[in-house]
Amino acid sequence: MNATDTRYIKPGTGTLIFNATVARLTRMGVSVYGSRVLAVRGRKSGEWRTTPVNPLTLADGTRYLVAPRGNAQWVRNLRVIGTGELRVGRRTEPFRATEVKDDDKPAILREYLKRWKFEVGVFFDGVDAKAPTEKLREIAPGYPVFRVEPAER
Repeated sequence: MNATDTRYIKPGTGTLIFNATVARLTRMGVSVYGSRVLAVRGRKSGEWRTTPVNPLTLADGTRYLVAPRGNAQWVRNLRVIGTGELRVGRRTEPFRATEVKDDDKPAILREYLKRWKFEVGVFFDGVDAKAPTEKLREIAPGYPVFRVEPAER
């Protein structure tokens, strides 16, 4: 494992307050620019863990979750459990997740940055949607990405 495989940026107090506000609004049914509450069972406890996320939907309808902070707990849980829920208000979307290989991430990261840079750009160390594909490939190991597909209820 290299440093980018274990990359994680711990949220500060301001981020925790912002995330709590977005999560509260999303639980009430107010999606902030497409936000959802991600719910994944804990890999050890089995209890539901939640966090606000910014899903990315590409033009072809394929959906992704990108972890701009790196290997957060939700990433670790999703790798083990493989399923979760995206919630907004009372609507719950169960899903299956498949982790995307690093070589397949550059186009996804580019689209994610186009959509969400205003909110998550600080976690990309100056890399933006206009970055060369090679630069996006270089940083890809530090940014877990999951393809999200509907799961059977």
